[in-house]
Amino acid sequence: MTRTPFLKPEEMSAEQRRVYDDIVRNRGTWLNGPYAPLLQSPELADKAQAFGEHVRYRTVLPPKLNELAIVCTARHWDSPFEWFQHARIAQREGLSAEVCHAIANFQPPPFADNDERLIHRFAVELLETHRVCDETYHQASQRFGTRAVVELVAVIGYYSFIAMTLNAHEVPLPPDAGTPLPERPPHKKS
Repeated sequence: MTRTPFLKPEEMSAEQRRVYDDIVRNRGTWLNGPYAPLLQSPELADKAQAFGEHVRYRTVLPPKLNELAIVCTARHWDSPFEWFQHARIAQREGLSAEVCHAIANFQPPPFADNDERLIHRFAVELLETHRVCDETYHQASQRFGTRAVVELVAVIGYYSFIAMTLNAHEVPLPPDAGTPLPERPPHKKS
């Protein structure tokens, strides 16, 4: 059960309802995910959903690589809801189930190409060390361009915020989710 009550549309203030309606219009659905607790602060929810729409749908990175960065972030933050949503999307975008399984289980992923390997390395370095080494940064800039690197960092940062929101408010998984993210072994980092 979530720590923050999920509001029904009829319980929302006018501002909350406006943000709710915008999210439904922009995404085609409403999930009692991160925006449910964020609606307690409608202005924050509004700005978060606008930022999220950009980093999810309008970066210059191919969707598969964008989703790879998101699943790396979900695993790092041990966020079952974020993992459940984005591992499925990543696979629809072309990331293999084997790569997702390996990331979920702290195993070396069997990447299909060097682009996947580079995005993974960049994301894991940033999440684990809070920095990106010169070699990884240079390779990513050369391969994808400066704008893509800026947007990649924004994707990782935004989905870290979303994972923390989901975790802090204990937003439950949808009923059909089961337990898609294995528990972290006590000594493992992502």
